[in-house]
Amino acid sequence: MASSAARPVVRKHSSAPDIVGSAVLGCCAAWALVCAAGRTARPEGVLLAVLAVAAGYASGRIAGSLLPVASATAAALAGLGLACTVPDGAGGHDGAAHAALFTLAVGAACGAAWAARSAVLRLALRLLAVAIAATALVAGSPAGCAAGALVLLCSLAAARARRRLPGLAGLALVAAVAVGGCWAIAEDTLPDRLSAPLRDRLGEHRVRLWQDAVRIAGHGPLRGAGPDRFGELSPTVQRSVTASDDTPSSAPLQQAAGQGLPGAALLGAAFGWLLYALWRSPRRTPAVLTAAATLTALAVESVLGNALSFPEVTAGAGLIAGLATARLPDADPGPFAGVPPPLDPLPATR
Repeated sequence: MASSAARPVVRKHSSAPDIVGSAVLGCCAAWALVCAAGRTARPEGVLLAVLAVAAGYASGRIAGSLLPVASATAAALAGLGLACTVPDGAGGHDGAAHAALFTLAVGAACGAAWAARSAVLRLALRLLAVAIAATALVAGSPAGCAAGALVLLCSLAAARARRRLPGLAGLALVAAVAVGGCWAIAEDTLPDRLSAPLRDRLGEHRVRLWQDAVRIAGHGPLRGAGPDRFGELSPTVQRSVTASDDTPSSAPLQQAAGQGLPGAALLGAAFGWLLYALWRSPRRTPAVLTAAATLTALAVESVLGNALSFPEVTAGAGLIAGLATARLPDADPGPFAGVPPPLDPLPATR
């Protein structure tokens, strides 16, 4: 009885998360086209992000089913190499996008550690995660180092978790609080003793961008102003001397300004779909919670910056989710499940 109670629960693969994900991503693409219709808007960025998430998720599902450890390790090294070779601020990359690449790399390394069977290999992969977080600090991304360290700590704490739903609910609450706090700062509804230090930390320029986004969303709560038109309508952007500063530096507010409240709701639905897919994943609970912590850290970074404006980040998010929801090579019972094995031949008698 003791051995059966300690046996890990193997969840059956379900197609429901795939159906929900297809519906959510399809709605995101369709609504972007609806909001751009009849305007000088540019929905290509939203469509590219949707395509990147879908491609990364499909690639992760395939690679994670064939080579779970090798594919996750390769993803971690690729994320680290991309974060190190693309300087912070180059090509429009802001600090949030740079930190997001390091965060995804740490999450991939931690996921590879949970997929490894050898204790030595698991330790080596966790040391790789520590090295990635340290590299983020050396590369001038303290936010990436802090987010990576939090993902690593959550991954280690998940070893004692037996149920994944409370952990997923807690991480969803963290993302919701980040979005609510961002909106409250933009609306200037927080008490002064809370608002003043946050505004000093964020900077007045970013706060003014958030206020412009809320104001634009208020003029068009249903369809917004159209995708990728924030730079044309924001007074703060018009007065800015930075040529690449044409977004509100917050993914939810950018969706609300460009696609109205339904666009912001669809962004939240996409995050909810990823958590739902992780909840139904056949992988072990620590691996699932590690991926969820990585995606939550990315969600917080996207609330505070332009992390989701770059396809390599959105593709990496889909890849992390795909790796954590892929069917293990030995988890599929095959077409002969439930069929008793053939009887051993009788020993030869003389």
